[in-house]
Amino acid sequence: MKSKLMVLICILFMAGAIESPGAADKPVKTEIVSVVIDEPTGEETSIKMLHSILDLKKNLKSRIAEKTQLLENSDSETEKTYLLAELKKLDKALAGANVDFERIATGVEIGLFADKKTEYFDWKRELLSLAEPGIMELKRLTVGARHKTKLKDEFSFYQRVVPVAQSANKHLAALASKADDPELKTDIEDLMPEWKSVEDQIRNKLDLAKMQLAKIEREESSLLESSQKSVKNFFRTRGLFLFIAMVACVGIVMLVRFLYLFLMRFVPGYKARYRPFHIRAFDILYRAMNFFLALFVLILVFYLFEDWVLLSLTILFLMGVGWGAKNTLPRFWHQSRLMLNIGSVREGERLFYQGVPWLVKKINVFTTLENPTLGVSLRLPIENLMEMSSRSFDKKEPWFPCRKNDWVILADGTRGCVASLSHEMVELVQRGGAQKVYQTGDFLAQSPLNLSVNFRLKILFGISYALQAESTHGVPDILTAHILEQISLEGYEKSLRNLNVEFAQAGASSLDLVVIADFRGEMAPLYNRLSRAIQRWCVEACTQNNWDIPFPQLTIHRED
Repeated sequence: MKSKLMVLICILFMAGAIESPGAADKPVKTEIVSVVIDEPTGEETSIKMLHSILDLKKNLKSRIAEKTQLLENSDSETEKTYLLAELKKLDKALAGANVDFERIATGVEIGLFADKKTEYFDWKRELLSLAEPGIMELKRLTVGARHKTKLKDEFSFYQRVVPVAQSANKHLAALASKADDPELKTDIEDLMPEWKSVEDQIRNKLDLAKMQLAKIEREESSLLESSQKSVKNFFRTRGLFLFIAMVACVGIVMLVRFLYLFLMRFVPGYKARYRPFHIRAFDILYRAMNFFLALFVLILVFYLFEDWVLLSLTILFLMGVGWGAKNTLPRFWHQSRLMLNIGSVREGERLFYQGVPWLVKKINVFTTLENPTLGVSLRLPIENLMEMSSRSFDKKEPWFPCRKNDWVILADGTRGCVASLSHEMVELVQRGGAQKVYQTGDFLAQSPLNLSVNFRLKILFGISYALQAESTHGVPDILTAHILEQISLEGYEKSLRNLNVEFAQAGASSLDLVVIADFRGEMAPLYNRLSRAIQRWCVEACTQNNWDIPFPQLTIHRED
């Protein structure tokens, strides 16, 4: 095991010193891997490792000398730049080898004795480091497309430039053939090789770009094949991680939900009609715990699978949510007060919504409102309650002026049976079958008179002034007896609650009596029929008793 460790360290040292192909084209990031010695190793193993590092140092010094000699003999600035970069990497590798030699020889971490540099927290730098894996992944996914686009741009550019170079060479050749002055001709001919070289270089670059594009197009698979490959690769790696994360989140949510329901059975007040404060507080705590545990499991899965892209994107998303939540904290606080039943709307109280009174049945993320008379329930998001307020109420307060199948009379004179009603529409069916529909707000504005509870008919009836002596006692008694007899004969006796005939007023042409008849609500469909019947019975009583029924008269007084 120790020998394998020594070989691994040597390979890591060599990785920093060996020249990687293409180093002149792009910077190479060299990492010096340090081995922490937690406890002294065997002397034999340490000596072997020190020998390996010595060999590495000799190799590095030899290569440094070689590069230095090449740098002194070079006349090209490009080559000097390349050699200086190589020397810098070799010097860094040699310094790392010296540090590791000293650490292995002493058996302690010498970095403990080095001066610590003060590091300042930079949130922008830390945020960029979190976003770096996601950006690098996007770059990796688009590297082929970006390279192809770059080659196409180069190809188009060289295609435009080649004719220009050709034109320049033709122009130089034409001028050289027509020049009479030998000196001028010599100067023009001196330019021709240089421009010929420019044209050749452009043609070579054009051919190279064309060849690379052709190679890429040959290697490119069809869209369907590439899509299938991408989908398969996604579901084998990142898609699988996402699926596992989602399953883990759902599992932890279900587990916490099961534990919550199990524990709530032992909490006093759990089955109360309106939940007490400690039950509500426990419910909010459960929801918050559920949310944070789900996030923790999501991050933990990405961390265990070492998918830094998904992990960084998740953290950035959470940071964005947290940043956006700072402006919504007052709203969350208000909602929490409502859920704790200490806000402006409380369970078991009464509020108005859409012009209709409602009983607050349950306050939660979705609040349940109920109208006992309408038999309708509403489910509203808790946000809708933030601008409302509720109040306590008396048990005798009505929730709606009528129920289904009740008979009502509206202020506009409409009389009908309530066929259907809700907080939105009320449908009335009139005698004969005609239907009339009101919006609930308009229906309530008509001040509906509900006949299905109980109702009273007041019928005015006039008699002649010739009966003035009997108008207050005799006539009302006779009329009452006659109406009661007729009600009994026509089968309305059981529905009659009260009947009374009284003297009402002395009119201009008649002495007016009023017939007051109270009926039960079951007679509401016959409201108008009963009104007409009472008028008919009054006329029949006048006929039987020879009472004159007056009509409007004009009296003229004449002087003698």
